[in-house]
Amino acid sequence: MQISRSDMADLAHFLAVARRRSFRQAGLDLGVSGSALSHSLKALEARIGVRLLNRTTRSVTLTAAGEHLYAAISEPIDTLGQALEALNRFRDRPAGRIRLNVPHDAAIHLLTPVIPTYVERYPDLELEVAVSNHMVDVTDGGYDAGIRFGGTVPEDMIARRLSSGIRWVVVGSPAYLDRHGIPRHPDDLMHHQCLRIRDGAGRAYEWELERDGQARTVSVPGAMIIDETRFAIGLVEKGVGLAYAPKLAVEQGIAQGSLRQVLEDWSSTGPGYYLYYSSKRQLPMGLKVLIELIRELRPLGY
Repeated sequence: MQISRSDMADLAHFLAVARRRSFRQAGLDLGVSGSALSHSLKALEARIGVRLLNRTTRSVTLTAAGEHLYAAISEPIDTLGQALEALNRFRDRPAGRIRLNVPHDAAIHLLTPVIPTYVERYPDLELEVAVSNHMVDVTDGGYDAGIRFGGTVPEDMIARRLSSGIRWVVVGSPAYLDRHGIPRHPDDLMHHQCLRIRDGAGRAYEWELERDGQARTVSVPGAMIIDETRFAIGLVEKGVGLAYAPKLAVEQGIAQGSLRQVLEDWSSTGPGYYLYYSSKRQLPMGLKVLIELIRELRPLGY
């Protein structure tokens, strides 16, 4: 069977829908409407005479034929995409589209300082950033890469360090500390209201504290569990309790007096931010220059 130009386009559309199991999400990835994708896939099914997708109002699943086609073409089409991406090194200016998945704190403190320079230097590169604290499979999610703390990067991914270690501290509002007292030792935290934070994998952080070679891990008490640093800081400033947060996220509040750091001699340093991507794919030029720019500008050290 000879493959036409329309077949190639429709197969690329099929691959996007098969990966995302959603016409809407696949359309967002490709920059086309979900209805256009649906029309494309119906035309492909009509030409080959085989149904590839089961469609309902709530879900899209692959038929047995669809599973077979997906397994057969995903690697060859990825290889073609990588071959086209490799041509970027022959361009005067890199071009293409990069999709990243990053947590809120990394978006604010790591990417925001470098994006203006990135856009100015590489006007032909399109950068899409999905900001979420939830761990996602960047490959299945259609992303070129993700950014996470070093200790949370999946082992089967290639990781590139983007920052120095992150200092973690305990903070409270002056009003809260006036009412409940200042903790002097990690054990004192058991008598305080603490805001617990879940990591991207859904686990509640234990507060890791260090002093003079001593390390304490405290499962703090608290009636609230949240997954976003800015929300936690806002609640702490309102006197709800104590929080364990990256110092870079609370420095402004400390300087302005809305927050006070406690247990200062018990703060600890954890792994910094890493960019990670599939070990089965070559590094796209857009990601390569982004990594280089972050290391050049060093918004969080390196």
